[in-house]
Amino acid sequence: MPRRSRARAVAFQVLFQDDLNPKVNPAVGDSLLRRRLRSDELVEFAQSLVAGVRRHRAQLDKRIEQTAANWSLHRMAASDRNVLRLGAFEVLYTDTPVRVAVNEAVELAKRFGSAQSSQFVNGILDRLMQEREIEQ
Repeated sequence: MPRRSRARAVAFQVLFQDDLNPKVNPAVGDSLLRRRLRSDELVEFAQSLVAGVRRHRAQLDKRIEQTAANWSLHRMAASDRNVLRLGAFEVLYTDTPVRVAVNEAVELAKRFGSAQSSQFVNGILDRLMQEREIEQ
């Protein structure tokens, strides 16, 4: 697994933990990133993803719900919801090439989600990507 892909996977795990255990101290997630990644460069990258999703979570959730026709966040599987947050953050707020961000999110959905998760995530992020292109 490429290094940045691994960093995204660990960032996803921290976000998943945040979602299911919102009262856990965020420092626990930072500790997990350091233990699992070990490289300062990868820890910094993963921390930027986690911090960005945490900071923009309300806006990300709103955009995801608007884009996901007939789906509310609480109806989505927790893994799908957090992969979407991470992917949407990269699409909307980072310099990561949009197609790379979508492909990475799809790979996370394949790894951590159900059999249909990758198609679900791809469909929503693809629509979000198209909306972003129209806005620019």
